[in-house]
Amino acid sequence: MRIIFTLIALFLTANFTRLNAQSNQKTAAVFQIDQPDYEQSPYTGMTKQHWRDAALYILEGAFSYINSYEDPMKFPKLPGKSYPHNEDQVPTEKLEGLCRTLFVAAPLLKENPSLQVNGIDVAKYYRLQILNLLNPSKASYIPPRTQDQGPTQILVEFGALAISLFVAPEAIWEPLSQEQKDALAHTMLSYGNGPTVPSNWRFFNIFVMSFFKDQGYPINEELLTEYLNLSLDQYRADGWYNDAPAYDYYSMWAFQLYGILWSEFYGQKYLPEIAAKFTSNFTDMVDNYPYLFSENGEMIMYGRSISYRFASISPLPFFGTLENEDINYGWMRRISSGVLMQFLSNPEFLEDEVPTLGFYGHFEPAVQNYSCRGSVYWMGKAFLGLLIPDNNPFWTAIENNDPWKTDFKKDTVYNKFQEKSNLLITDYPNIGASEIRAWCHEKVADDWQKFRSSENYNKLSYNSAFPWQADGQNGEVSMNYAIKNKKNEWEVFRLYDFKKFEDGIYYRDAVLETDETVTMQLADIPLPNGILRIDLNTTNKPLEMRLGHYALPKSEQEIKYSRKRIDSHDILIMDNGTYQLAMVILSSWDNLEFIETTGLHPVSKESSVLNAVAQYAPKADSIFATLMLWKASGDSWSKEDLVPVKNLKLKNGNVIVKMKNGNTKTCKFSVSPNRSF
Repeated sequence: MRIIFTLIALFLTANFTRLNAQSNQKTAAVFQIDQPDYEQSPYTGMTKQHWRDAALYILEGAFSYINSYEDPMKFPKLPGKSYPHNEDQVPTEKLEGLCRTLFVAAPLLKENPSLQVNGIDVAKYYRLQILNLLNPSKASYIPPRTQDQGPTQILVEFGALAISLFVAPEAIWEPLSQEQKDALAHTMLSYGNGPTVPSNWRFFNIFVMSFFKDQGYPINEELLTEYLNLSLDQYRADGWYNDAPAYDYYSMWAFQLYGILWSEFYGQKYLPEIAAKFTSNFTDMVDNYPYLFSENGEMIMYGRSISYRFASISPLPFFGTLENEDINYGWMRRISSGVLMQFLSNPEFLEDEVPTLGFYGHFEPAVQNYSCRGSVYWMGKAFLGLLIPDNNPFWTAIENNDPWKTDFKKDTVYNKFQEKSNLLITDYPNIGASEIRAWCHEKVADDWQKFRSSENYNKLSYNSAFPWQADGQNGEVSMNYAIKNKKNEWEVFRLYDFKKFEDGIYYRDAVLETDETVTMQLADIPLPNGILRIDLNTTNKPLEMRLGHYALPKSEQEIKYSRKRIDSHDILIMDNGTYQLAMVILSSWDNLEFIETTGLHPVSKESSVLNAVAQYAPKADSIFATLMLWKASGDSWSKEDLVPVKNLKLKNGNVIVKMKNGNTKTCKFSVSPNRSF
């Protein structure tokens, strides 16, 4: 018996030591800011040198797989829908790893062409790997495009490679022999001079053609000008391009970044009028895009390709090219460094020393099928900001948190509406969060890639404090309506038609994809501590329906649940130790529920969400009024916080909302007059 206990003790000790070593290894892997400078950067401590350190940290993880110059940038595949699924996709996978990690390496090579990582001469490695793309005897060989071949992922990666050739030609391009340069030009231009996808993809052709034109090679100049003008045609206003058909981070890490880079590298020299247009569009971002980030410098989990993460801040350093005294460069850097550290400081960010396909850790519901493990290095675009000179105000200005500290007042909500894109950015000073409402109108039946109709876009809103939770098959829904459809399955809204933004109210109509008779008119009213929803159900048949709040991940402590009843209104509150969420029924809903979920949240395996539930029966003026509220954990709730609405009335076709603070909001729906709740 003593031997058994001794063996158990030894096993437990060894297991504890192993787990402790793994924990220490994970902690050691998290990026650390060496000697932070809180005089220059009082919020993050990060300077330009720390950005260099961060880029090297990312690059070292990639090069941990490189032991010889012939090793490709190929990383462990994560389970799920990401490619490769067969050997035919492996060359493209390697190409992505090569060209995208070069985004991280190129600005470092610009400053230090002799850079070595893991005992490998970085510039020599990339040159040899690029030449391997041209060698039919190599496994990574990429043949020139055939005359009848359409646009492929190869075009995307060659566009990225062309950008890096512009960035660091001394390290990557110039050492090649003339014969090697000609061969590379032949292969890359076979794609660049060819067809493309009518989206941000046009820029990949643009950069390939522009780089080789700058090097003296003949290109299809008529096609280059056509693609440039078509890209400009996708601009709407206020810094937002339409990426056929969405408005998301692609407006920024693609159109805006590419536009200003192209202008700096090529356009100002050869096509100054077109470059001036891209620069003007870039300038328009100043007044709205920075407000999409939280007070702490956090990006919102929103849209496809979220695994690109801090690529979202890639255009911000290039405000430094504008030399505009009205730009708050200290705030731009505070946002940018904050977003970098949002991920670099998270222990789930890396797995196998490579960023996961997710927001923090791997999160399969957010993954797109066009991604492979190396796709994540698209985030390396952020480090192109290192091209901005050391003495530029982006780097020299004192980091600050305006307007959060100077312009925004507590207990107030701030909306920025973009007229042409119908996009609403909302800032909440009480918890320092930002929020977005934007386009979504895609049927699952038409969405062959299965991302534009998904949770990446179909939520009613997206908030920096509450990363979106995937919807469950049993009706577990967050920040959306779920309807029991004809197949007896829970189906969420994804077909929204924007109507107007008026008097602080964002109006949309929603239709259920599988049943066009299921319709609602939606009105979102952002409040200082949350959202007031006044939604009119215009469906003419019975429905089982749910409405979900944002979700909370389980943190170190258990989620606490509580119930209240104020002014005859049912209220549920949950608290995960960081935030509290509250949901309040004002009219029509039957009940509120706490729903515990597993495997649906990007931050934690376990999470909880608040749902309102109803067995809807058609009747005149079916107004579903709901409060979705939040506070920081530990903050107390007053009665006015939880029920700020005094009453709702239907009058002359409008829903009149009287608030306890004396304010009135009027929601304009097609309803019967003179009905009161």
